[in-house]
Amino acid sequence: MAINQELRFKGGLPDYLIRHTTFRQMQIFEAIVRLSSFTKAAEELFLTQPTVSTQFKKLSEALDIPLLDQSARQLKPTEAGQELYQTICKIFNSLAELDTHIAELKGLRRGRLRLSVITTAKHFAPEILGSFAREYPGVDLSLEVCNRERIFERIQNNLDDLYILGQPPSKELSLEAHLFAPNPLVVIAARDHELCKESNISIARLAQEPLLVREPGSGIRNTSMKVFTEHDVTPNIRMELGSNEAIKHAVVGGLGVAILSLHTLSLEGVNGPIEVLDVEGFPIKRKWFLVHQKNKKLSSITNAFIEFALAEEPVIRERMAKLYDQFIQRRKKRKQNS
Repeated sequence: MAINQELRFKGGLPDYLIRHTTFRQMQIFEAIVRLSSFTKAAEELFLTQPTVSTQFKKLSEALDIPLLDQSARQLKPTEAGQELYQTICKIFNSLAELDTHIAELKGLRRGRLRLSVITTAKHFAPEILGSFAREYPGVDLSLEVCNRERIFERIQNNLDDLYILGQPPSKELSLEAHLFAPNPLVVIAARDHELCKESNISIARLAQEPLLVREPGSGIRNTSMKVFTEHDVTPNIRMELGSNEAIKHAVVGGLGVAILSLHTLSLEGVNGPIEVLDVEGFPIKRKWFLVHQKNKKLSSITNAFIEFALAEEPVIRERMAKLYDQFIQRRKKRKQNS
């Protein structure tokens, strides 16, 4: 088979880097930058910290330029380190795609699928992955759970095959988005909260209550603030918290009410310490988005997962409808007994 000369490396082979660096050193450096920690990188790669430090030192010496700024409180790559990190990500992505494509040529149902999801999606994404894994046992799966800011960093660096978002992606990012499951937002409170006894609570009345919210930039927070703006009222924000679990604990502790995805109540359900309030305009009907780069060539495994996830939509929709109905029934029963 003749090799097209145009496919040769631009500028020739990087002989020095080939002789003086290794894939292992690149893997270690990628983990250090991504986790902002030598210790966490060592734990993830099942190496000792001295080994990680030694391999990083060899890589730095080979390139003869500082790769990390260790003077700040948080470990950060230098400009050269950021360039190296992005290059390593491209190399590893290409190798992962090569492994998948070779498996496809051999007729094997194996390969790698990297999925990153927004924080709230962690309440159902593992179940979809589990079902997919049973059908494709040879596929190596990875799941990254991030806040909105971090997940867009991963998208820009092309670190994953697919992403699950709670809001449609920005047009500037050139992404392909698939609507695939309901993501209803509800107002929650502790079961002994006084509003649990009320029906058709107005937004104006809700605005009087201390409100617990996610950090600025959160999709749920943006949607929540829009509701209050549309009703020309200002919410009484009491506290910002960095995770849905922290908000739920604060709600149970009586610190206020909150607006969250119904998915966050999936595990404990109606038997937990949280009540879904009857508020006008709620639940807010939102959708999940399964997203990938428009110009990215998708592997057969990635395409298979997209089809699989889209087919799960009726199951997820029925589960959410059933859960919400259970909260309604419990609320009715409580009023009858009061």
